[in-house]
Amino acid sequence: MQVSVVGLDLAKNVFQVHAIDERGAVVVNKQLRRSSLLKFFADLDPCLIGMEACATSHYWARELVAIGHEVRLMPASYVKPYVKRGKNDALDAEAIAEAVTRPTMRFVAIKGEDQQSILVLHRTRDLLMRQRTALVNALRAHLAEFGIIAPAGVKKLAELMANLAEVEHRLPDALIEAVGEIAAQIADIEARVYKLEKRLSAWTKSNAVARRLSSVPGIGPITASAIAATVTDPGYFRSARQFAAWIGLTPLQNSSGGKERLGRISKKGDRYLRKLLVVGASAVIRYARQRGGPRAAWVQNLLDKKPVRVVQVALANKMARIAWAVMKKEESYQPGLSGAI
Repeated sequence: MQVSVVGLDLAKNVFQVHAIDERGAVVVNKQLRRSSLLKFFADLDPCLIGMEACATSHYWARELVAIGHEVRLMPASYVKPYVKRGKNDALDAEAIAEAVTRPTMRFVAIKGEDQQSILVLHRTRDLLMRQRTALVNALRAHLAEFGIIAPAGVKKLAELMANLAEVEHRLPDALIEAVGEIAAQIADIEARVYKLEKRLSAWTKSNAVARRLSSVPGIGPITASAIAATVTDPGYFRSARQFAAWIGLTPLQNSSGGKERLGRISKKGDRYLRKLLVVGASAVIRYARQRGGPRAAWVQNLLDKKPVRVVQVALANKMARIAWAVMKKEESYQPGLSGAI
């Protein structure tokens, strides 16, 4: 059986295979159980395999590359236009086989185990921080019912607990017990977050790409490790603007007839990286306002024209472009070469 291209629709236990030969004729169109998937491909001569980028696609891509095949991952949204009327696994696999051969198709780089492990650390840290925020909000709401308040924010938690300590003697024991449980859980989460951040910082120091990214103003160890682990090969992006657009930091276009119309940022792509870059941009703006320096004039000029939130996104866009240049050129940030922030 001569197979040239395979469209593989991934699932948990049942996978759909759509294989075609060099003439485009369908030679295989069937379902495979998880246990027999690798055996099926091991019996084939090396061929091109297309898959949609999803939670398990990088694992299967590594396994299939290890037995000699060429694997290309594609964003699911780019495969969708090739799906014919209706929706089932067979049609999806057929669309994948068609899309993977298109010369203008954009592909997703295959991540290694080390990169995916670092991203799991990031996801775990993000989950814990969201849980901490929920606990702090619950604590503030419960204490507000008894007239104990403090400014919002995790950093004001110590002030809130100090206000509680002042009137603790006149409050019901049940409230003190409940509040103590929440406070203990918050402390436990903060210790776990600190441990994860130390692990990410250590990885950043040991990784050459992450170290270079850390030289960009506004990009610390957390953001640097996230970008380095997410972007396997900067060459997948033709330009710095395309990288910023992939993160979702460029304006949506509705242009026609030679007239350019730009709207809000697209917010497509990696939401986690976008959040980290915007947070980093706000730190750069705050530092420039307080300390001055060469960046202060540039930042203040933008702030005179636009709202601060718009300036934060604009600066995050610039940081993303510089990050791409740093990765592409394999050199640390130099304002005179990469563009000043």
